[in-house]
Parts: sequence; C-alpha cells; structure tokens
Amino acid sequence: MQKPSNLKQGDKVVVLSTARKISQAEILPAVQLFEGWGLSVVFGTNLHGEKNQFSGTTVQRTSDFQTALDDDSVKAIFCARGGYGTVKIIDNLDFSNFKGNPKWIVGYSDVTVLHNHINQNFGIETLHAIMPINFSSNSEESLASLKSVLFGERLSYSFGAHDLNKSGSAEGEVVGGNLSIVYSLTGSVSQIDTRGKILFIEDLDEYLYHVDRMMMNLNRAGILDGLAGLVVGGMSDMNDNPIAYGMTAKEIILAAVSAYDYPVCFDFPAGHIDDNRTLIMGRKASLQIGENCSLTFS
Repeated sequence: MQKPSNLKQGDKVVVLSTARKISQAEILPAVQLFEGWGLSVVFGTNLHGEKNQFSGTTVQRTSDFQTALDDDSVKAIFCARGGYGTVKIIDNLDFSNFKGNPKWIVGYSDVTVLHNHINQNFGIETLHAIMPINFSSNSEESLASLKSVLFGERLSYSFGAHDLNKSGSAEGEVVGGNLSIVYSLTGSVSQIDTRGKILFIEDLDEYLYHVDRMMMNLNRAGILDGLAGLVVGGMSDMNDNPIAYGMTAKEIILAAVSAYDYPVCFDFPAGHIDDNRTLIMGRKASLQIGENCSLTFS
C-alpha cells in the first residue's frame, strides 16, 4: 500500500461533502481545530449547496471531489459528513492524478465507499476517522488519534476485552468500514478483497434481521472466509421488530463467523460513537485478542 505524505504546518486541506448537506455552523468547530493544528482550510465550492438531502447535485459533488483530487497543493480531503450519496459519485471520478500524488482522504460511515474503492483499486491508504460534523461531540482521544496519524506518528491502541471475543493474534492490512456500505459494494469494482486481512465493521440504526442478512451475504460472497481477524466497532442504536429477533447485533456477527478460527473482538472504539478512533485503512497492523487487547499499526 502507498502512504500519503505526512501533513506539516501550513499545508492546505479541503473540507467538502460527498453525501448529505451540511451547514456552516456544523463545521465551524472542525475548522477552528484544523487551524489550531496549523493547517490552511479551504472549502469545496458546493460544501453548503443543497439538492434535496444532498450537498448539491451529483455533478456538483463530483466536481468538488475531482477538483480536490487534482489539486497537488491539497494534502488532505476531509469529508464533512456521511449519510448517503458517495456511491453516486464514485464511478464518475478520475483518480489518475491522485494515484501519482496521493493525499489523505478522511471520513467514515458513507465514506466507506471511498476507503474500499481506493484501497482495492489503487493500493493507497485512507483514514477511517471522525468527520467535521461530529467534532464538537467527539472524544479528545479520537481527535488526538486523527492528528497523530496525519502528522506521522505511530498508531497503537489498547482496549478492553469483551465476553464474546475469540482470542488469538493476527497480522494483516486493515480494511472495511461501515457494514451496510461494505455489504452494498458486494459484486462491484469497489468490493474489497479481504483474504489475509483484518476486517473492521461498524454500523448504526439497523434492524437486527438486516444485520443478519448482511452478514449472511458477506459470508456467502466469501468475504468472511480467509480473514486474518475481525474487529467490530460500535453497533449503535440497533432496532428490533415487534416480534424479537432473539439475538443482539454482536451475537449475530459472532454466529456468522463461528466456523472460522481467526480472532474476533467487539467494542473496538471506532464507528458511530463519540470515541471514534482513527484507523489506517490499507495499512498492515498487528491484532492481539485475549485478557488484554491491542491493535498496533506498522
């Protein structure tokens, strides 16, 4: 995997939206923090645009992202928020210049489209991390982890054990992201090859039966077979039907991988939670699951 250059004070970064619309007030805390880090912040032309629920039309959002990809003076692209819409622009983007001059692309949730597409097709690292819309509520640890990676510091996490964990150790590139998005990309050119890799998944506001449907699909598609390890982040605000499904989201996930002997951990601090730590997608890491758990990036 190719690593984008570390940031340094004075570097220019772009805030734009590939998906839902966002107001100026919602991104202000992030802008202030970036400037405090010594970065020069510019905005996508259509950042505050509006087309129904989106931040401008598909053409406008594509143009903003393409402009940022092609501008060699831009050292990082921060997706302002998720929602839905990134998949509508992905096939219209030209990554030719980006492949020769990679920069950090940062976000999570719907931005998983970009992580999977770029990691799989171009072998370039990206950052699964907090987005400007959440900066005012995110933990200090999540903000610090983002800054650390951007400015070239080594990333390592220790976290608590969970009763459902499957102990073991693994090494491999970290891939994945939002479960619903990973599922939705199955069969497309953006589908990630997970063999020998550490798959990370998280999700928000899904029905339990649909979590099972997604895990069944990933299993049948071979995405869960051959993993080095599985890391499960926040499975937040799950929903159930009037007739209970009978399993939690974590139990559903564990059941889906019960036939495999790789390590599995739950409640990793990343996803749709305030303590949303940065993950370097596409970078090799070492995973240790036992009484003490850790994820250390190379």
